[in-house]
Order: sequence, then C-alpha cells, then structure tokens
Amino acid sequence: MDDRQLLSGIKQQIGRENCLDDCAILPPSPYQLVLTTDMLHETTDFPVPMTDYQIGWMSMAVTISDIAAMGAEPRFLIMALGLDREERLSGIVAGADACVRAHGASYVGGDIDFHSELTIVTTGIGYAIHPPVTRGGCRPGDCIGVTGTLGRAQAGLSGYDEYWNSLIMPMPRVREGISLAAGNATAMMDISDGLILSLYDLLDASGFGSSVRSVDLPVIPDIPRTISEEYALFGGGDFELLFTIREREAIPETVPYTIIGKIIQNPEVLVDGRIAKRSGYLHSWG
Repeated sequence: MDDRQLLSGIKQQIGRENCLDDCAILPPSPYQLVLTTDMLHETTDFPVPMTDYQIGWMSMAVTISDIAAMGAEPRFLIMALGLDREERLSGIVAGADACVRAHGASYVGGDIDFHSELTIVTTGIGYAIHPPVTRGGCRPGDCIGVTGTLGRAQAGLSGYDEYWNSLIMPMPRVREGISLAAGNATAMMDISDGLILSLYDLLDASGFGSSVRSVDLPVIPDIPRTISEEYALFGGGDFELLFTIREREAIPETVPYTIIGKIIQNPEVLVDGRIAKRSGYLHSWG
C-alpha cells in the first residue's frame, strides 16, 4: 500500500477536506496562516553522498516549498531531529538555518531525540497576503502551467552529475508562488513527487482531469529527449510549481513558466491523448 492509498483510509475519520492539500488554512491574524509538516528518513529521502549540511537544507526546503505552493510567504519553521549520531546535529542545523534564512523566514526551535535511523520532522507556518491557492480550485478549460525546467532532480539522481545540486539543495519557488496567488491562479501545488502524480492529486482534489502535451514540456535540453521527457513526467524532487489559471488571465512577468495543457471535464490524466500511468515518487507500505 502506498502513502496515498493509506491516506484514503483515514479520510472518513478526520474529514476528506483535511486530506487534500499540503497546508491547513488557519484564521487570519492579521493574515491568513498556512501550516504544514513533513517527515524525512535517511534511507528513503537523503541519497548518498549527501552531507549533513545538505540534509538540513533539504529538510527545510521541502516544507518551505509546500508553503510556497499555497501562494504564502514562509515565516517560522521548527525541526524535530531523531539523530542516529549526536555529532551530526551541528551540520544539519547549519544547513537548515541557511535554507530558512535564504527564504526570508525564521528557524524558531524544535526537538532532539535518538533514533536508530536519522529521522527529521519539519513544521512551517506561512503568511498568505492573498487567498491561499488550494489544489481543488481548477475548472475545465483552465490552462495548466509549470515553473522552471522539469526533471533536473531525477537527472541528478540518475547519474547526470551536473544536476546533482538540483536534487540535494532545491530552491523552493516562494516568490513565484506569491506572484501566482496574486495573479489569480486557480489551483497550485509543488511537483516534489513528479508531474503526473501531481496531476492525479489535482484530479483527486477537484474532480477534473488534465490533458498535457509532451512537446510543450520544459525538459532538460542537453540530454536525449526520450529520457528528459520521462524525467519531466515521472521524476520527483524538482520542487517546481504546478498551477492552473483561467485561459485569458495574464500570468505575472516575473514568473518563469510554461503552459503544458488544459484541465478537462473527464476524470483522467492524459499525455498526448493517452491515459498516463499513475507513477512518480511514492512512499509504500508492503
């Protein structure tokens, strides 16, 4: 059973609306607040040979990216560390603090404990000046866009060394997320688990499908096209933004984006007119 299947089993217990987005939307004070948390483990989330500094950076980046995907500004982050060796603390905290500072937020505390495998839980609070953008707001006819170039993290993991830093020290699209929220994006999330899996998540939240054109994907230009398309569609770890916007709505000039398709009425995810396999980065149980 993978993590999305496991999640479906508790939707009746805690409410389906609490299972659709990466952040909980809290009452404004004075802004609307968004809250998110992530858990990472060494064997599944930190590829060798990442340094402790890079592990700390990535741990905060995944949470900051979730805040960015709501169109919010990260403000306060905390980190709980289950350390396998106490000497790792300094490097991890240094990397985490650098990532938080790089995105204009504050690292305000956390917890430390022993664990047989390095385990890190990060929690972040963001301020949303504009209404937060959830996954469920898209409608048929909306354009589907992505920021940046897709597949770089997967390329780094697959042996293309020039893309290694894209994998281990991602830069969440905070400014772009805020601009898209201000520019009336109808739905948004980050692409940490891969584009196709993210489109299936949009389908789950909205009830509407998507149709993507592979020729329009912003792929890595300097590796074979068949490989770069596979990485762009199914590779995880990019932390770019997937967003939807009304067809005639202007997209802010400060956002580096590519329009790759449209939201459709039928509840299916299509690539070049064919149903895409539901594949990407999944945590699995059994």
